[in-house]
Amino acid sequence: MKSLKNAIDNAQPVDAVTERLERADPWVVALGGASAFVAFLVVLPMFWLLWQASTVELSRSVDLLLSPETARITVNSIGLMGFVTLFSILLGVPLAVLTTRTDLPYPRFWTVVAALPLVIPSYIGAIAFTGMFGSGGQVDSLLGMSIPRVDGLSGAIFIITLYTYPYVFLTTRAALLSMDSSLADAARTLNAGPFEAFRRVTFPQIRPGIAAGALLAGLYAISDFGTPAFMQASVFTSMIYWEFSSFAVEYAALLALQLIAIVAIVLVIEAGIGSDEDASGGVGARAGSTIRLGYWKWPAMGFVSAIGALTLVVPVAIFTNWLIHSQGDPIPSLEFHWEFAYNSVRLALLAALIACLFAIPVAYYSGRANSLVSRILERATYIGFAVPGIVIGLALVFLGTRTLPSLYRQGVWLLVFAYVVRFLPQAVGTVRSSVLQVDDKTIEASRTLNAGRIETFRRVTLPAIMPGLVAGGVLVFLTTMKELPVTLMLQPVGMDTLVSIIWDAQDALAYRYAAIPSLILILISGFSMLVLLRQEGGKIS
Repeated sequence: MKSLKNAIDNAQPVDAVTERLERADPWVVALGGASAFVAFLVVLPMFWLLWQASTVELSRSVDLLLSPETARITVNSIGLMGFVTLFSILLGVPLAVLTTRTDLPYPRFWTVVAALPLVIPSYIGAIAFTGMFGSGGQVDSLLGMSIPRVDGLSGAIFIITLYTYPYVFLTTRAALLSMDSSLADAARTLNAGPFEAFRRVTFPQIRPGIAAGALLAGLYAISDFGTPAFMQASVFTSMIYWEFSSFAVEYAALLALQLIAIVAIVLVIEAGIGSDEDASGGVGARAGSTIRLGYWKWPAMGFVSAIGALTLVVPVAIFTNWLIHSQGDPIPSLEFHWEFAYNSVRLALLAALIACLFAIPVAYYSGRANSLVSRILERATYIGFAVPGIVIGLALVFLGTRTLPSLYRQGVWLLVFAYVVRFLPQAVGTVRSSVLQVDDKTIEASRTLNAGRIETFRRVTLPAIMPGLVAGGVLVFLTTMKELPVTLMLQPVGMDTLVSIIWDAQDALAYRYAAIPSLILILISGFSMLVLLRQEGGKIS
C-alpha cells in the first residue's frame, strides 16, 4: 500500500507520461504490453462471474444469502478449512522436527515418505476409504457388522488432512533447515527445557514457514471439490456444482462470490500471522545439537510408517484389490480405455505448453523491470490460483455460453484456457526465479557482440531460464492431470478423461471401475515428482 501511495503521490501529467513512453525502449514496452494482455485474460473470467451475480434481483440475493441452507454451508466450509489446517499443523510440524532435528535413522527416506502423499489427489483417497470403510464397504462385508463410517464432514476433514499436511511439513522443514539452530542451544544453556526453548526460540523463527504451509492446506481444503462431493459433505464447492447442475446458476454465482470473499479474508489473516519480523534472529543457517531420541526412535519411526501406510499403501492396495477381485454386472460405459489416459495427457501437455508461453513475458518483465506496474501485472496472474477451481469453471461456463458458444464443450480450447488461468502462477513463479538468477553482464556481453534483443534472448537468456521453465511446465502438467471440477464443467461432449471416468464410477457406486484410472494417476503423479526432484538435484526442501 505504501508503494501504491507513493506512486499516486508521484503521478505525472499525461504529457510527461506520453513523452516518457515515446522515449521508452520498444522492447520493454512490448514486454509490458504482452504481460498486460496475459493479466487481462486471467482476470476476464472473474468479470463474467460478477456480471452473472449482478443480474440477480437484490431481494432474491438477500433471501438466498441469508437462508438457513447458506448459513449451514458457510459453517461447514469454515469448519472444514479450520480443522484441516489445525490437524495439518499437528501432523506436519512434528514430522518436520523429527526429520531435521533428531537422530531419527534414515532421515531422507522418512522425508520422502512424509512428502509423497502430496502427489496423490485427495479425492482418490476419498474413493479408497469410502469403498473400504464406508457404509456397505469391504470391511463391513468382511466383518459382517457395521463399523464407524468414514464419510460426511468429519470424513472429509480426515481425508483432506491426510493429503494436505505435507504442505505444512515441507514449509516447516525448510524453515528449520534455514534457521540458526544454535540459538536453541543457547536457550538450553540458560536452563530452558526442550519445550520452553522450542516455544520461545524456535517457534518464532519458523512461524512464517508454518503459516505458509497452513495457508496452502487451508486454501486447498476450502477449494477442494472432489473429496467433499465423494464424502457427501455440504460445503461451498459441492453445493456450487449441484446448483450449477440443477441450472440454478444465479445461486451458484452468489455462492461462488461468498467463497471468494472467505478466501480473501483468509489471505488477509495469513498476511498478518505470516509476518517474518520475528524470524530474523539468526545470521545464517548454523547447525545446533541434535536431539537424541533414544528408545523413542522406534515409536517415532512407527509414527511416520503409520502415516505412510495410511496415505500411500492403503489406497494402492485397495485399488489393486478391486482391480483383481471385484466382480459384478458389467457397465460398458465405465470400461477403461487407453483413450482416457491419452486425453488427460494431451490436455495436460497443452495446458503446460501454453502456460509456459504465457509465463515467459510476465516473468521476464517482472524480473527485469522490477517496477510497480510489472509487480501488479505479475500478481494479477495469481488470481486464478487463489480462486477455487469450481469458481473458475463456473465463470468460464458463463463466458462460453454467453459469448463463445462455438467453444463451449465443442473443443478443448476453452477447457485448456481454464487450466491455464488456474495454474499459470506455478509457471510464472518458477520462471521468474530463474530470470532473477540470469547475470546482467552476460546479456550485456552478448549485446556488445552485436546480437539483437531476440537473438540474445534465444541464445543466452532462454537456456539460462530453461530449468525454471521445465519445472513450471511439470507442475502445471501434474496439477492439470488431477483437476476435477474444471474438467467436469468444461470438457467437450463425448471426450472422457481419467478424472471424469473416476467421477462417473464413484457416482454409479461402481468403485472397481475407478481402480485403473486412479492407479494411472498415482503413477503419473509419482513420476512428475521424480522429475521435479531431479530438477532440484534430488533435494527435498
